[in-house]
Amino acid sequence: MEIGKLKTDMLEKYIFDKLVSNREEVIMGGGTGLDNAVMDFGGDLIVASTDPITGASKNLGALAINISVNDVSCQCADPVGVLMTLLIPPSADLDDLKEIVDDATRTARELNVDIVGGHTEVTDAVNKIVISTTVIGRVDKNRRPDLKKVKAGDVLAVSKYLGIEGTSIIAHEKKEVKEILSKEEYEFAKSLSKEISVLKESKIAGKYGVKHMHDITEGGLFGAVWETSKALGHGIRIFNDSIPLLDVTKKICDFYKINPMKLISSGSMLMVFDRENFDDFKEEAEASGIKVTKIGEINNEKQAVVKYKDREISLQDPDPDELYKVV
Repeated sequence: MEIGKLKTDMLEKYIFDKLVSNREEVIMGGGTGLDNAVMDFGGDLIVASTDPITGASKNLGALAINISVNDVSCQCADPVGVLMTLLIPPSADLDDLKEIVDDATRTARELNVDIVGGHTEVTDAVNKIVISTTVIGRVDKNRRPDLKKVKAGDVLAVSKYLGIEGTSIIAHEKKEVKEILSKEEYEFAKSLSKEISVLKESKIAGKYGVKHMHDITEGGLFGAVWETSKALGHGIRIFNDSIPLLDVTKKICDFYKINPMKLISSGSMLMVFDRENFDDFKEEAEASGIKVTKIGEINNEKQAVVKYKDREISLQDPDPDELYKVV
C-alpha cells in the first residue's frame, strides 16, 4: 500500500462500512471529510478525535496536541482533555522523551487543555517515535455547526495561509532549505510550527453561524476541498488566484517540485458561511490577527473544481501528501 492516508474507496470499504452505531448517544461518527465523532450524554455534546504524528521528527509534542485539538475545533468545541500514546524505539533516549513531553505540556497549557492520561512504551515495532493523541471536547448543541444547512451560494473560506505545517516540517527536517531561503526566511519558515492551531478562528467562527469546518491536513487544500464536497453532498468551485500562499512556501515547493495545494496544511481551517455572515466573521477574525480569505463558493454541481485563468479542473480523491516526497 502507498504511504499516507488510505484512499477514500478503501476507507469506506474496509473501515467506514463496518462501523454501525448501536448507541443512541452517538449522533455523528467517522466519515469522509468529517474530523471527529459527536456524542450526546445530556447537556453539552461530547466531541472526540484522534490522530497520530508520522511525517515529522521535530516539534512532535506541539504537533500532537495541536492536530487533535484542531479536529474538535471543527465542531466549535472547547477542548478539555488529551490522551497521549507514545511508542518509542529502543534507539531513542530519555532526552528525546523529555523534549516531547515538555513540548506537549507547554502547548496544552497554551490551549487550556489538560493531558489526562495515555500510554508510553518502548517497542521495536517502530523505527522512530510515534505519537497518537485523542482529544475530548465539549460544545453547546446549539452552537455546533450544522452541515445540513449548507446551500448553493454559501462562501468557502480559509484561515491564514496554505501549507503552513508542511513548510515548517520541511524547514526543520531538510538542511538544504538553508540554501534556498535567506536566513530570515529560514527562521520564519521554522517558526510556522507555532501557527498550527486553528482553535482561535474556530471560536470566532462559532459566533457567526459557521455551517461546516474542516482542518486542512494530509492531502492539503485540494484534498480537503474534495473531502468537504463529498461530506456536504454539494459541489464546490475554488479560484486558484484567491488561494493565499506564503513566499517561503512557494520557494520550498518550487525547489522540491511539489504542489503546495497538496501539502499538509494544519494551521489553516476550511470554513463554510452564509454570505451575510462571512464579512462580519472576517472583520472580527482579522481584528484578532487572523487572516481570512474567500477562496470559493458552494454550488449544486456535485463535484469539486479549481478554476484557473484558462481552464477548470476537477478534484479527485487525494493521493499521498506531497510531504512524503520530501521527508
